[in-house]
Amino acid sequence: MRLRLASTLLLAATAALGSQAAVAAPVKNIVLVHGAFVGGSGWRPVYDILTHDGYKVTLVQEPLTSFTDDVAATKRILDRQNGPAILVGHSYGGAIITEAGNDPHVAGLVYIAAHALDNGETEAINGKKFPNAAHPFVKTPDGFLYINPANFPADFAADLPLKQAQFEAQAQMLTSASVFTANIPDPAWKMKPSWYMVAKSDKIINPDLERMYAKRAHSHTVEIAGASHSVYESHPKEVAQLIEQAAAGAGA
Repeated sequence: MRLRLASTLLLAATAALGSQAAVAAPVKNIVLVHGAFVGGSGWRPVYDILTHDGYKVTLVQEPLTSFTDDVAATKRILDRQNGPAILVGHSYGGAIITEAGNDPHVAGLVYIAAHALDNGETEAINGKKFPNAAHPFVKTPDGFLYINPANFPADFAADLPLKQAQFEAQAQMLTSASVFTANIPDPAWKMKPSWYMVAKSDKIINPDLERMYAKRAHSHTVEIAGASHSVYESHPKEVAQLIEQAAAGAGA
């Protein structure tokens, strides 16, 4: 009788440990969302590290034609995930993941020098409260914005090789001005865990605004000294490390 009872208890304990291990398993799906003026290819260094480490990584190529279109493009990718995912946004991509992050596939959010808006805020409003150090954007007659190519290297990508920054300046995705006035009534960071990377030499988003976002969301925060707005390209190891920490933390 005692032997049978001990065996039963052992089986129960083993099952409990197995259940705990399953719960604590890291999230293996990563979805990367680019920001304004750039495409998803800038994520390649981060993608290479994460895939090498065994993660399934998918990139969103949002059209930058409207906030609604960009959120819809992100949700299409989330619908393809075969389990929970970590949703990562850079710059304006932070606004996108703040809305799309309410999707049930999303287990955690990672903001890389990104906007984490609250209801009633917009990027334009917050930019006035925390002015940046960049030149004003240029607006086309049909309401799209871009960065003057002559200013792009210093303003957006000061810590990238000059030739790379110049190429990206000429490869810009023009972005609808309307996306910078989008309101998010139900921010996902209020309900889901988040991680935040502050780029300490960012000229596009004031680093103090980034710190405000991170503190308010109670994000696990790291700061990268000397990093420009292109921190996701110039410091891919640190970015990938933060994403992997999010995958482990959200899984637990």
